[in-house]
Amino acid sequence: MSLTKADINKQGWEDAEFPIVCETCLGDNPYVRMSKVPYGKECKTCQRPFTVFRWQPGSAMRFKKTEICQNCAKIKNVCQTCILDLQYGLPVQVRDQALGIKPDAPTTDINRQFHAQNMAHQVESGLIDPNTGNSAYDHVGNQDILQQLSRREPNYQRNRAHICSFFVRGECKRGASCPYRHEIPSTDKDLAKQNIRDRYRGINDPVAKKMLNKVKDFRPGLTPPEDKSVTTLFVTGLIDAITKEDLKTIHKLLDSLLPFHSGFFYAFGEVTSIILIQKSKCAFINYGSRASAELAAEKISEIGLTVKEKQLKVVWGKPKPKGPRPEQPQAPTDATKMTIPAPPSLKTKADRVEYASQDPTAKGSAS
Repeated sequence: MSLTKADINKQGWEDAEFPIVCETCLGDNPYVRMSKVPYGKECKTCQRPFTVFRWQPGSAMRFKKTEICQNCAKIKNVCQTCILDLQYGLPVQVRDQALGIKPDAPTTDINRQFHAQNMAHQVESGLIDPNTGNSAYDHVGNQDILQQLSRREPNYQRNRAHICSFFVRGECKRGASCPYRHEIPSTDKDLAKQNIRDRYRGINDPVAKKMLNKVKDFRPGLTPPEDKSVTTLFVTGLIDAITKEDLKTIHKLLDSLLPFHSGFFYAFGEVTSIILIQKSKCAFINYGSRASAELAAEKISEIGLTVKEKQLKVVWGKPKPKGPRPEQPQAPTDATKMTIPAPPSLKTKADRVEYASQDPTAKGSAS
């Protein structure tokens, strides 16, 4: 597909053969029929004409169509219809905050068109993979929250028809033949204030805010234990290529906190020791104070911990047992259930018969 047209008035217009959509928007019908309208509408983010696809994902579902062009969808790795991430099925704002990515989409019309032209040139030149889209979202940030919120199966309920406004007012006379749903809408007014441009840019998205409010206190395995003596962080998921020096010198979005470039863990306080157990693929980060360990755990829960493109899991260490272990009382021995061992053989070496001729009970010839 070439985005550059011979006609000067059609430069940058998109002509595609198939849309970039998620499994939910495509529907469960493998024989879905689509209508294609070249240059049918303007993209709702870059305002450039693009090919519009329209289809019905199911018999009782509403018709769906593409809302943004493929160039914008590849830049953000989102569906052209629902503007949700293709990998996790989450809003852009949730994904970017979990991965620590700042929104960089321009807001003004001139900058937006210039940005779209540059991205289209990168797609044509091969700097951005036209099949997988932007690779800036791989191997970065804290993906635990994304795994917690992501949907494992497609949610076809999103394709249902809209709620009938006449039914809400009590004026719908179609009854069962009405193509819209006869339901009372939810009382959440914030969800009604959605627009595609804010969802694509990852700002002021009410659906994303609702999801982030549910997980704002989510700390996967990093809730501080009640025992204040625990000052150790336990790191798992290491690979053979990660050494002790790598753990000492990693820098993770904390350049302002590292004036001496001492390393990620050292930015929060004194680190007494770093113990790496290569055989078990784990490590222990021992801090000198509980406050330093809590600061490190809080930052790791926000941005994650990635070393050599490997996402590591960090949890709090377990408290050390205090004092000797109590001895378990032994149960009394029941003499009635004891078995007498078999006596040893009474035969001596001289009594053993080595040859048939030595057996005095043998009768007749041994041959």
